[in-house]
Amino acid sequence: MTEHSSLYLKLLGETAPIRWEELQPFFARGALLWVHGSLDLVEVALAVAEDNRDKVTGWLTSGELGKVEENRAGDLLARDPQLWAVVVAPWVLVQERAGSEASGENA
Repeated sequence: MTEHSSLYLKLLGETAPIRWEELQPFFARGALLWVHGSLDLVEVALAVAEDNRDKVTGWLTSGELGKVEENRAGDLLARDPQLWAVVVAPWVLVQERAGSEASGENA
């Protein structure tokens, strides 16, 4: 069994379901980061919070982490899927819940 840091557990406790409608102001400010479904949302939030540049840079480079683009925002508005979010100021990290992502959607 893996032991998690107290910060990981704190972030896990602050992770919550949210609707796209509630995230739109953060998108408009450019403060919304999309986390690919293959990643652990809380692990990514922890790396951002701890300024773990190696991990964050790797995810940014691979496209598994990045700012929400307009085409994705339009898709989320149209579909209104179940999302999870956690705040790591100044960012809000968001991820689509497993099983609700559109097939073939990689935007």
